[in-house]
Amino acid sequence: MTQSLLEACRKHPVRKFIYGSTSSVYGEKTGKVSEDAEVVPLSPYGVSKLSGEHLCRVYQLNDALPVAILRFFTVYGPRQRPDMAFHRFIRRILAREPIPVFGNGEQSRDFTFVEDCVAGIAAAAYADGILGETINIGGKERASVLQCVSLLEEAFGSPAHIEFAGPVSGEPHSTWADISKARRLLGYDPKVSLREGLRREIADLRDLYTGLL
Repeated sequence: MTQSLLEACRKHPVRKFIYGSTSSVYGEKTGKVSEDAEVVPLSPYGVSKLSGEHLCRVYQLNDALPVAILRFFTVYGPRQRPDMAFHRFIRRILAREPIPVFGNGEQSRDFTFVEDCVAGIAAAAYADGILGETINIGGKERASVLQCVSLLEEAFGSPAHIEFAGPVSGEPHSTWADISKARRLLGYDPKVSLREGLRREIADLRDLYTGLL
C-alpha cells in the first residue's frame, strides 16, 4: 500500500507526503528516545513500518518526492481499534469482566491522545523546512499499565479485577519520546493529559456499547 501511494505521488506530484510511522521501530531503549537513535524493531509491525520509512527515502532520493516521516508513540482515544489495550480494558470493565494484563504491568508507554496526534499531523502538513525529516510525536505524559488501570478505576469509581497473563513478546518494556524536534520544527505541544484522555475514551465507548454489554 505504501509503495502504491508513493508511485501515485511520483506520477501525480504533491506538495508533501507525510508517512505515519511508529515508535515500534526503535525497539528496546532506555530513557528518552530521539529520532537519531538506532532502530531495532522487535515485532513484525515495527519491521513493516520501518520498511515503509525506507521506501519513502528511496522515492525521495530517486524521484525528489517531498517526504516527511512522523513516528507516533502509543496513540489512544475515542474510536480506538477494539484490539488495542485501552479499548479492551474499558470494554471489559463495562461488561464487568476481568482485565488481562501481560507481564507484571510495570511496562510503561508514552501515551499520545489522538487529538494531539492530529495537531501534529496538521502542523507537519503546513510546516516549512521539514522535507526529509523524521519527527517523533509523543504524548503529554508516560505511565505504566498498572497506573493506567488505576486511572480507569478512578474514572469508573470502582475497582477493576486484573488477571495477570504471561509475558508478551515483541514489545519493549518502555517507550519515551524526545519531542524536542517536534516542538522546534512544528511548534508541537501535546495538551491532553492521560486522565482526561481516558475519560474521553470511556465516554466514547459507553456510547458505542450501550445496550450491547
